[in-house]
Amino acid sequence: MRKYRKREHIENYLKATYEGDTLFEDVFLYHNSLPEVDFDSIDTEVEFLGKKISYPFMINAMTGGNEYSNSINTDLAKIAKELNVPIAVGSEIIALEDEDPSIACGFKIVREIMGEEGVVIGNVNAFVSVEDAKRAVDLINADAFQIHLNPAQELIMQEGDRDFTGVLKNIEKIVKELDVPVIAKEVGFGMSEKAVEQLYEIGVRYVDISGHGGTNFIEVEDLRNPDIVVTELYPWGIPTALSIIEATRAEHEGLFVIGSGGIKNGLELAKALALGADMGAMSGEILNYLVHGGYQNCVIFLERTIHVFKMVMAMTGCKNIEELRNVSYKLTGKLKDLV
Repeated sequence: MRKYRKREHIENYLKATYEGDTLFEDVFLYHNSLPEVDFDSIDTEVEFLGKKISYPFMINAMTGGNEYSNSINTDLAKIAKELNVPIAVGSEIIALEDEDPSIACGFKIVREIMGEEGVVIGNVNAFVSVEDAKRAVDLINADAFQIHLNPAQELIMQEGDRDFTGVLKNIEKIVKELDVPVIAKEVGFGMSEKAVEQLYEIGVRYVDISGHGGTNFIEVEDLRNPDIVVTELYPWGIPTALSIIEATRAEHEGLFVIGSGGIKNGLELAKALALGADMGAMSGEILNYLVHGGYQNCVIFLERTIHVFKMVMAMTGCKNIEELRNVSYKLTGKLKDLV
């Protein structure tokens, strides 16, 4: 059943040991000795989906669909509200298929906690019907709707899909029929310039590149399936830093790029925006702190992340987010070679 699979995903993520490389180490930001910046006046506020949020950062999709994950969703929503940042729920497909009302409640609680002023984002797979997509939006009164792209995960998953034909056409139908923006989101293997171009051509204006270096669903599914061993595929994917560059290379008008995948601290969040992302996102690192350290430790971790993020803005002479997105940087090492 899906709800048991979702719990296994959480448990196996927490057991996973492989550490991919985001290539953020190969992004060099210049220190500004004369910043002309008042730290306490740095403006980190941005507008996202028509609402003001305090930081260009979101708590990304993680989980949903069972008693264990419902408590996690509750805590995550409280944290998102406290920090005034967006939150994306995990895949809602289980709530659409299962008649158990407690499953739907695990998603609805996020909107209840966030209130109408908070930014809440829905999530389903790329092959869901338009009707189910609308139901998923209505379930949480979503401000936007993530369609997750996970062919690598599906191929490893014993019960996963094997036929991906028609995926782009289905996404196009959903984009045209929904009343809220669609965010095309990878699940940890990154997006290429070509993939972003294809999505843009069918009307997608928000992409979450979710690059390699964070949660590795090849490993997570490998741990679930004792019948196969695919450790040689663990390094598969486009590193997060490279994927952000790929996504922003064409400079499409109106394209909003969310940089996620292995972001662990405020410096990496700042580097994601310096590379061109409009916003950063984090999931796995937050889950680790929440499960192993508890609610308050998770809040402390995120507050520290934001504080370091602002320190980097000050040390690069940036008074606001737009200036950070235009700060000088250089690429080194493997990332420079790949670009």
